[in-house]
Amino acid sequence: MVMPKVIIGPMSFTLGAHVAIFLAMFISPKVAAAVCLGTTMGFFVTTPLIIAARAATHIIFALVGALIIKRYPNIMESFVAGIGLNLGLAVLHALGEVLVVAPFFFSGYMFTPEQLSNGFIMSVIVLVGAGTVLHSVFPCCCGNLSERQYLLLN
Repeated sequence: MVMPKVIIGPMSFTLGAHVAIFLAMFISPKVAAAVCLGTTMGFFVTTPLIIAARAATHIIFALVGALIIKRYPNIMESFVAGIGLNLGLAVLHALGEVLVVAPFFFSGYMFTPEQLSNGFIMSVIVLVGAGTVLHSVFPCCCGNLSERQYLLLN
């Protein structure tokens, strides 16, 4: 299966890449971890190192999300709690990716001179950090969706 990619500077977003992870979070923490490891291996085979390393950070937000869902199985029935969970996991997701991308930026590895001249704030914090938060929470902008409706849309 091929998923379309959106590339903006040093950032890439693979559309639909999180669907399997989100499904796995509703099954169990072990399944969430296994899916993250599997998708990470796929990214290591098909993408540059920086993207695969970002994919490896998904295990953090997936495990935290799966553990929260396991402890509070009805969390998605409340719009506010569901949005809070999604936003919290999106920020955790972004922090993981920023921490992985930062050493690449500071070493100059896999960044163009133009991206380096844009500075750390624009190239890493805004594009990677804020971009990841938006990429993670976008489906929640569709309104109060149950997890079943959310998964059908993705």
